[in-house]
Amino acid sequence: MAATLSQNLLLTVALAPLAGALIAGLAGKAVGRRGAHTFTILGVLIAFIGSAMVLKSVAVDGARFNATVYEWLVIGGLKMEVGFMVDGLTAMMMCVVTFVSLMVHVYTIGYMEEDPGYQRFFAYISLFTFSMLMLVMSNNFLQLFFGWEAVGLVSYLLIGFWFKKPTAVFANMKAFLVNRVGDFGFILGIGLVVAYAGTLNYTEAFAKAPELAQIVFPYPTWGGDWMLITVICICLFIGAMGKSAQVPLHVWLPDSMEGPTPISALIHAATMVTAGIFMVARMSPMFELSDTALSFVLVIGSITALFMGFLGIIQNDIKRVVAYSTLSQLGYMTVALGVSAYSVAVFHLMTHAFFKALLFLGAGSVIIGMHHDQDIRNMGGLRKHMPITWITSLLGSLALIGTPLFAGFYSKDSIIEAVHFSSLPGSGFAMFAVTAGVFITAFYSFRMYFLVFHGPERFHHKPFPGEHDHHDDHGHGHAHTPHESPWVVTAPLLLLAVPSVVIGYLTIGPMVHGDFFKDAIVVDAARHPAMAELGKIFHGAGAMALHGLQTLPFWLALGGVATAWLFYLKAPAIPAAIDRALKPVRTLLENKYYFDWFNERVLSAGARVLGTGLWKGGDQAVIDGVFVNGSARAVGLLSGVVRLVQTGHLYWYALVMLLGIFGFMTWRLWPFLGGLLR
Repeated sequence: MAATLSQNLLLTVALAPLAGALIAGLAGKAVGRRGAHTFTILGVLIAFIGSAMVLKSVAVDGARFNATVYEWLVIGGLKMEVGFMVDGLTAMMMCVVTFVSLMVHVYTIGYMEEDPGYQRFFAYISLFTFSMLMLVMSNNFLQLFFGWEAVGLVSYLLIGFWFKKPTAVFANMKAFLVNRVGDFGFILGIGLVVAYAGTLNYTEAFAKAPELAQIVFPYPTWGGDWMLITVICICLFIGAMGKSAQVPLHVWLPDSMEGPTPISALIHAATMVTAGIFMVARMSPMFELSDTALSFVLVIGSITALFMGFLGIIQNDIKRVVAYSTLSQLGYMTVALGVSAYSVAVFHLMTHAFFKALLFLGAGSVIIGMHHDQDIRNMGGLRKHMPITWITSLLGSLALIGTPLFAGFYSKDSIIEAVHFSSLPGSGFAMFAVTAGVFITAFYSFRMYFLVFHGPERFHHKPFPGEHDHHDDHGHGHAHTPHESPWVVTAPLLLLAVPSVVIGYLTIGPMVHGDFFKDAIVVDAARHPAMAELGKIFHGAGAMALHGLQTLPFWLALGGVATAWLFYLKAPAIPAAIDRALKPVRTLLENKYYFDWFNERVLSAGARVLGTGLWKGGDQAVIDGVFVNGSARAVGLLSGVVRLVQTGHLYWYALVMLLGIFGFMTWRLWPFLGGLLR
């Protein structure tokens, strides 16, 4: 019998960041800057230590927890509760969220040192951590939705943290609106589960999933009848498309770089954007029952993985390169979900969280050193000035491109192999997308790396943004030399670099090919054999790394690095010539495939036209014009007629009475008079 976890321990993990957020947010002036970061870091540190204890209990002792903590509301037979479900999947997510959040909290002390909103920022990121923990620890759809919306709200506050900056306000509104589109699908999916399964509890809903799979919607569509389980899964996945930035609901994530850099790492590397991946993995008992839904997931993920990678090639803002990399890697995770390799998807989620947080925080360190110039064309040669940032960024880049023995290699190669073994519709395109994506990832990653840390120093004789050009004794202009960031910035980089290198080697056995996720993830091996086939060719982490040196992805990654080295260090005239020759392609990429144009000119404009039509035609013309004002005018006209009759003179009333009597008598006697006349 599996050991059980302490409910008090789980409550401590979830509520410690909330306590820190409340102190920093409500008593920020009283506790000051030092108090704000002390209490929030302490809260997240407690949460991380508690999460590590939970992980140890789950992995070593086989401990589990699935119970209600608080019963909020009962309507008929439907219970709305706060509860925790802790298994391998939850324990892994808790540790990833709290560890990356802890690193971001420490890093923020240095990055936001001079910002007037210091306490507010710490309150937000600590509240974000609480929201994410509530999401991943939930055992029911209601709490999942609470966490889902809470991370969306806090991300809105964080992306628009610099609320006097117009681009930041635009970006946070864009993120909010796009996520509302996804959340509309998400709540429809939850509503269908409640309507047909009659429960919000995961365990009860999953137990009824086979029954739901037998229900077919009674009306025919263009492709025949729709299975209820397919509709539920696609609706839930639309929610994931918004939160995890899958095409076409990806447009908010690159713009969200307008927020401070620590937020880019927290929201877009480790937590919020992976919520959709986690949710689909948690819902595996449902998704396994619908091949149509899995194919939909697979194709959407493939398009995102390939085409968002292309956009990373042309970016010159250091944070946007990493942002498009995140989009592409989320596509890889989604592809893994589509081929029923859920454990591989969440394994890549975990490895990616470490090296992508490292790359974002490394980019922030570069931005600090460059006095907030984010254009990689103004950098170069920084490895001499920022050695810690340089080496940690190199390790993060090597992990990202899937270098054997690094964390990203084990997860990315497992995804490619899993797709190879899949026979679902769309798996052929997915195989091409994830394989081609390896070269593209290596190319844009090392394009950024070489332009930032190698080659000539392009920042000399150029004042940094917002600074005056200084002059030496001879009157020659010169700019400040970049410098290494303080220890509160570099320490998190070093701590994140360690798992970016070793976590894949240490954990691929139990997490992908072992039974770590055995009761959290359900796979129908008979219908979806990718994971079973993957297990047959796995002979240990070391053997996988040696074999990786002989595979196509390794040579594609090597080719991408070599091409970036040639183009941006040895022969920069080549990319310039390609740029001129492929100008239409460049225009297409610069306009981000015209998704924003379509959204603004077609969807938004169409919505405005429809809204204006309903306002002027429906509200003003019909409701106000006919029913409200029209009835008032009719009463006025009738009153005007009646007013002519109601004069107030007695002789007039007597005349009307006589005429009335005469008319009435004529009407009653008319048949008799008619007979006499005949």
